[in-house]
Amino acid sequence: MIEEVKQFAEELVKSITVESDLVKVETFFDEEENPIFEIMISEKDMGKVIGKNGKMIKAIRTLIQTVAYNKGVKRVKINVDSF
Repeated sequence: MIEEVKQFAEELVKSITVESDLVKVETFFDEEENPIFEIMISEKDMGKVIGKNGKMIKAIRTLIQTVAYNKGVKRVKINVDSF
C-alpha cells in the first residue's frame, strides 16, 4: 500500500519537473506510524513544484492524499525539499 502511494508520488512529481531524474521520494513514519513522504527535487524545479501562491504543491498533496486514502492509508504528510 505505502509503496504504491510512494511510486505514485514519485511519478506525479517527475511528470512536472525538468530534472525528473533527480526526483527522489523517501518514506518515514511518525510516532503514530503515519507515513511521511519526503520528496526531494532539484533547486531549479522548486518554483515549478510549489507553483504560484503554493497552488501546485497544494494540488500535489491533495492527489497523493487521495490515492493514499483509497489504498487504506488514512493520514499522510508530504514534505518537499530541494538539494
